[in-house]
Amino acid sequence: MIYRVLPGLLACLLFSAPAVASELVLESSRNTDAGALFQRIEERARALAAERFQAPAVTVPEALATIDYQQYRAIRFKPEQALWRGQSLFEIQLFHPGFLYQEPVQINLVEDNRAVQLPFRRELFRYDGPAAPLADIASEELGYAGFRVHYPINTAEHKDEFLVFQGASYFRLVGPGQSYGISARGLAIDTAEPRGEKFPVFREFWLFRPQPEEPRLRLFALLDSPSVAGAYWIEIAPGAPTSMRVDARLFARKDIGKLGIAPLTSMFHHGENSTRFVDDFRPEVHDSDGLQVLTGEGEWIWRPLGNPGVLRVTSMQDSSPAGFGLLQRDRRFEHYQDLEAAYERRPGLWVTPEHDWGKGRVELVEIPTDSEVNDNIVAYWVPDAPLKAGESRRFAYQLRTVEKTVPDHALAAVLRTRIGWAAVPGEPDPPPRSVRQFVVDFRGGELPSLAAQAPLRPVLSHPVGEVRDLHVRQLPDGNTWRVSFKLDPQEHDVVDMRLHLALKDQRLSEVWSYLWAADAME
Repeated sequence: MIYRVLPGLLACLLFSAPAVASELVLESSRNTDAGALFQRIEERARALAAERFQAPAVTVPEALATIDYQQYRAIRFKPEQALWRGQSLFEIQLFHPGFLYQEPVQINLVEDNRAVQLPFRRELFRYDGPAAPLADIASEELGYAGFRVHYPINTAEHKDEFLVFQGASYFRLVGPGQSYGISARGLAIDTAEPRGEKFPVFREFWLFRPQPEEPRLRLFALLDSPSVAGAYWIEIAPGAPTSMRVDARLFARKDIGKLGIAPLTSMFHHGENSTRFVDDFRPEVHDSDGLQVLTGEGEWIWRPLGNPGVLRVTSMQDSSPAGFGLLQRDRRFEHYQDLEAAYERRPGLWVTPEHDWGKGRVELVEIPTDSEVNDNIVAYWVPDAPLKAGESRRFAYQLRTVEKTVPDHALAAVLRTRIGWAAVPGEPDPPPRSVRQFVVDFRGGELPSLAAQAPLRPVLSHPVGEVRDLHVRQLPDGNTWRVSFKLDPQEHDVVDMRLHLALKDQRLSEVWSYLWAADAME
């Protein structure tokens, strides 16, 4: 198992559950229905945003806050103590506070139209090996660090973990046969900004006990931070794919510089398009290999990910986006050769807005990293309209796991991108190393129906630099077409390119969008 550090997680996990939690629970403990309960949570979020933010005091004992990863892993929830065990298709297991997770959250159970606060209980956990001295430290007043959800997603006989909420507003979900990789978040604020990123936190959850054979799970969450509070209505349907509907009501305490909606966080260390030497037996190491965007005008765009030499932030302007996501298209074990991490089984996540999000941009952040334990890729939607103090905003969207490509994508897709020095072997006067050879392979859509002599043409645009030797050829498999060209950036440090395949005026492929940067050579 590889332990993963999310961006800024250590800095943001520093508070305890808010003092207002018990007040809201007491209000909601009377008979209620889901709509009435959510309205009260929404009212609480609005009230919090109207008040000055107060960071609750740390309540995790120092002995728990200072433990290492191995000690934390040795604290194990007892499966036989799972919530709803034998009463539902779903089971809930709880996380113990400590280590990085120093901010206990309040968890409430909603059953028979009643919301009841779930107290911390030491007897739900085993304190094995190095964790044995910690068994008597946690007090009954302490909350939990989060929870994970189990469901018979792979076989009818066993309930597999498929969803976890732990740390700030982070959560992960998988579909059948997939393993955890990419994360989602409730909200991102000022990501990659010089003033520093802020990490809103889910302070409190309400978990609705499903009926015995009900295949859906409902939960509510209260989000809080120095600049925004929010109420989240979340519905989860595990399966192929696992899907989640998120309805977020946001209330601003302060003016927000950059609001990141439906943020996705992943990892890219090296891959087929990497040009720097990596001393690793594995050909590729990444949780996601590209950003997919479906614009409001119906254009499919694929931008391969990279591990840049410096922080890189790029964006795609759009209006009324139809969807975006970070995907892991490469599903072949031999491309990773990692029996433990199983990168070929990592899911993609796809965001589909439920209403018109207006004008804005899909922003991609790529952070340099020298280790796969660091999540260094972030993508989210940034609305053009700023969120000012005292204002509110609603964003509703569907989030779903993806095995390889988005099902609605019917065009030919980018299969791989490879880059190298454009010199010809044995050339007496080779070009400088900055002149690059690009090879982009496309597969799918209508391409398998074309003859090798079909007048397919590559349409390549680049605002700067010089391109030569642009060709397209069918590969021996008869299904894949390769575009190759040489790029001379000349005096430019960055060249942003767009490429697609066309048959006369018919577009047959998605758009390959690639940002070549000189720092990739360092």
